Amino acid sequence: MAVTDAAILKIKEMIVSGELSPGSRLPPEKELSEALGLSRNSLREAVKALEVIRVLDVRRGDGTYVTSLEPRLLLEAMSFVVDLHQDDSVLEALVVRRMLEPQVAALACRTITDERTAAIEELLAGVGADADVESLVAHDLCFHRALAEATGNAYLTSLLDSLSSDTVRARVWRGITEDGAVARTIDEHRGILDAVRQRNAELAQALMFVHVSGVEHWLRKAR
Repeated sequence: MAVTDAAILKIKEMIVSGELSPGSRLPPEKELSEALGLSRNSLREAVKALEVIRVLDVRRGDGTYVTSLEPRLLLEAMSFVVDLHQDDSVLEALVVRRMLEPQVAALACRTITDERTAAIEELLAGVGADADVESLVAHDLCFHRALAEATGNAYLTSLLDSLSSDTVRARVWRGITEDGAVARTIDEHRGILDAVRQRNAELAQALMFVHVSGVEHWLRKAR
């Protein structure tokens, strides 16, 4: 398990035990990192991740607090970290995506219209390298759906929608815990769209395979 995930689970244990309660302030960074047996850098990454999923509230110049959510809701928000490592269905969905989405990219090379290409280019232009994780994942979902719609196959689009929703947690968690995930995702999307625009089915298929495989490879390592 990644160090960041281990740090999060240790903070979760503090909430379960009652050592940290809703609204309470976390001990100073140095004190907490020593108590948990973590480096300060690992603790900072864990705090950043828990801030994104709204378990912690970082108040600049004041300290870091557990949000005011009741314990049950706090633990539900954190449990997806554990689920992600234990739920085989997420990996299975990624495997199916890896099989299907390269074919979607290749098919789109033959069916995409200029209007659809322009719409996807506008979608790419709307997200910058400084986008937060939530914006990135929303963009990722829209990009893959737009390519599927470009094939003109409504059943295929619906199927990929379902598979994409099943893997959202993995993509969110990768975006939180892995450096460079935002810039890399945007660059990969641009490369795929360029290949589709050039009607280069072989290249589009290869780039999409690498793109989807990245999340699967990351999750296998994390597990």
